[in-house]
Amino acid sequence: MGWLEGDVALVTGGGSGIGRGVVEVFLEEGARVAVLEKDRKKVEDLKRLGERVVPVVGDVTSLEDNERAVERAVSRFGRLDTLVCCAGVFDGFVSLLEFPKERLGDSFEEIFGVNVKGYILATKAALPQLLRNRGSVIYTTSHAAYAAGGGGVLYTATKFAIRGLVKQMAYELAPKVRVNGVAPGGTRTDLRGLRSMGSEGSSVFEGVKDDDMKKNNPLQVALLPRDHAWAYVYLASKDRSRGVTGVTIQSDGGTGSKGLLKLSGLSQTAKAGAEPRSSLRRPGRPSG
Repeated sequence: MGWLEGDVALVTGGGSGIGRGVVEVFLEEGARVAVLEKDRKKVEDLKRLGERVVPVVGDVTSLEDNERAVERAVSRFGRLDTLVCCAGVFDGFVSLLEFPKERLGDSFEEIFGVNVKGYILATKAALPQLLRNRGSVIYTTSHAAYAAGGGGVLYTATKFAIRGLVKQMAYELAPKVRVNGVAPGGTRTDLRGLRSMGSEGSSVFEGVKDDDMKKNNPLQVALLPRDHAWAYVYLASKDRSRGVTGVTIQSDGGTGSKGLLKLSGLSQTAKAGAEPRSSLRRPGRPSG
């Protein structure tokens, strides 16, 4: 018997990438799954997974589409136990200095609309069912919610926002609804760019080799969507995580534990028995 036997989940952005991985593993664990997905081709492909999947064409930035996905899940399966938010877009690592000023406003609206507003709207739509069934919410954040350099200025800002949303929603919705997150590291997935930047047709990891991905985390793994999906299963399981809320599992190959870069010459100075403080001195401050 699977960990999610008898449960019903709604996965937003479940047509590809981490969302698709979550859908497939939830099915293996006994759940029935509704999926809100914008891409009609991906919706058609989801239908191949069988009768325990209900794909719904819609936009996560629309409250009406989110409500329709909830209604489809309930009309088909009779309930809703878990909401998983996976939809996201990327800013191409563009810094604020590099960002074209004429595109900044539109890009902000686009990326925050999908990556943050979409999560809030999905939660609002699902909340009556989740309260009724003492369900749970799982948000997809990123290692970019914990350190700089995992994206550009806009993407990083959205992921820090989701990190905060996990805490706020866990606080607001207790004791009836648990709210947690999963923070994947760099993953072989179909994460797309921004329409406002003309990069919606390209994937972040297009052309990136597995060996290069392995170098970016201490475990030296090229992560796949399925690698993260089991964290979602655990957080969705009412029996196994019933005491867990406001928590984010960092599924990033150890990226969060890299530590600081070694300072040039520090190790040799320490071995020689010399006082290393001068090498760490801040500019403009006395050493003593």
